[in-house]
Amino acid sequence: MRTNQDKRADATRKPVEFLQFSRVRPGMRVLDLATGNGYTTQLLALAVGSTGTVWAQGERQRPAFIQRLGDHRPSNIVSVTRPLEDPIPDDAPKLDLITNIMNYHNSTYLSVARRARLNQRLFKALKSGGHLIVIDHSAKTGTDIKTAKSLRRIDQAIVLNELQKIGFQLEQESMFLRNPSDPRNQAYSDMDIPTDKFAFRFVKP
Repeated sequence: MRTNQDKRADATRKPVEFLQFSRVRPGMRVLDLATGNGYTTQLLALAVGSTGTVWAQGERQRPAFIQRLGDHRPSNIVSVTRPLEDPIPDDAPKLDLITNIMNYHNSTYLSVARRARLNQRLFKALKSGGHLIVIDHSAKTGTDIKTAKSLRRIDQAIVLNELQKIGFQLEQESMFLRNPSDPRNQAYSDMDIPTDKFAFRFVKP
């Protein structure tokens, strides 16, 4: 069941547009990276239905996520406690969809080589024709990795370059979370307005 906090977040997170953009369907096998409090996981679980499965990965389970599962535990959500570098459950089948929402900037704490290995694991885990959705807080063009760490944002060009090197193909960019009023020079946690966010849908050929 979606929480009241989820419903308050809908105004800025735009769940209908997100679900349409992700192309999630009933019966799909989905991995939600860095699930956090479970907002995205819950949406995906509702979309895949009883015939699908959502693996909710986190390096630890947040209390809000534990409560979400405890109150109305959906049978199609599987909690996965694994490091971000190696997030794929050992027993997971080939996946239809992976979502990485407001989290890619966190991978900048990994070295370039370790980040590449993570992206390779995601690529390998998807079936051919499967999708990777990446949404994150946008930094100004030319912002380097060091600045990305301090602002908790990332230049979309870095994301595009790293994922395309692995073999992902950009299928679509969406503007549904863009905010041109965002100066993109502050940490997202310091913002009084919604941040400008890029949204990419990649496909594994």
